[in-house]
Amino acid sequence: MNIGILGTGGVGQTIAAKLADIGHAVMIGTRDVSATLANTTADRYGNPPFGAWLQAHNTIRLGTFAETAAFGEVLFNATVGFGSIPALEAAGESNLAGKILIDISNPLDFSQGMPPSLFVSNTDSLAEQIQRRFPSAKVVKTLNTLTAPLMVNPAVLADGDHDLFVSGNDAGAKAAVIGYLRDWFGWKRITDLGDITTARGTEMLLPIWIRLMGTLGTGMFNFKIVR
Repeated sequence: MNIGILGTGGVGQTIAAKLADIGHAVMIGTRDVSATLANTTADRYGNPPFGAWLQAHNTIRLGTFAETAAFGEVLFNATVGFGSIPALEAAGESNLAGKILIDISNPLDFSQGMPPSLFVSNTDSLAEQIQRRFPSAKVVKTLNTLTAPLMVNPAVLADGDHDLFVSGNDAGAKAAVIGYLRDWFGWKRITDLGDITTARGTEMLLPIWIRLMGTLGTGMFNFKIVR
């Protein structure tokens, strides 16, 4: 399958590498291809610049947001939350129309430093804003409640015995995404929370997730629902 991933950060890279490894054709999208390749600075976690990563994953193509959205049969939004709607606007509404858009973004606001707050919560969510802005896309919110390595390999923690959530208005799109999560990444425990408004809940998990990360000293943890 042709898969487009919007966002060249650590989350986008992790998703892209996994999907390419299992045989999908992957394009990763950025606002400015030349600028992205010209950057020689490691990220804030010490990871190599994107160009070096791309050389090590030479089956993955790099394109603009529009090229990537046109390429993908299924799309991932792995951009930072405040940049998600501008990135999707650059991708082009016609390139999103009718496609599943798996939204991993979170509405984190770092303007006052750490820990971040949320720039939308309670009565709205970033996922809802994306769905309203792009009504012809089939937005499915998932994978936003855990660190990138666990997104693509849940078995490394408790043999995968922990939980993932999906939200979205289109039942067929959610069913397809649940299948992808199981087949591509190995998820065992997936809960369909309901329509896109339920993304408010998963996005509002981020404040406690960030504080847990600080307390535990690692992002390698997840939530498990016991009943």
